[in-house]
Amino acid sequence: MKKKHDLKTEQIDRIIEMAWEDRTPFDAILDQFGLKEQEVISLMRNEMKASSFRMWRTRVQGRKTKHRQQRGEGVERFKCTRQRGISNNKVSKRR
Repeated sequence: MKKKHDLKTEQIDRIIEMAWEDRTPFDAILDQFGLKEQEVISLMRNEMKASSFRMWRTRVQGRKTKHRQQRGEGVERFKCTRQRGISNNKVSKRR
């Protein structure tokens, strides 16, 4: 895993946000930040409270949308159409 000093606070925040999103696969985090699934799990474990980490792990384990190979053929995008645009870790005011 990249050392903590290699990632900026904004990048860590974005990785956590992407990991919580149901429709964002771990492959998207790998493509954008170079972190494999196990590295994301380690980052989440280190950055979150223990209870929040356990809740996240329960939510993510076995979820087909978090793994690109398990997704259905009709799912090609990383985010839900109802989700607002996100840029620089701030929710955009524009729609």
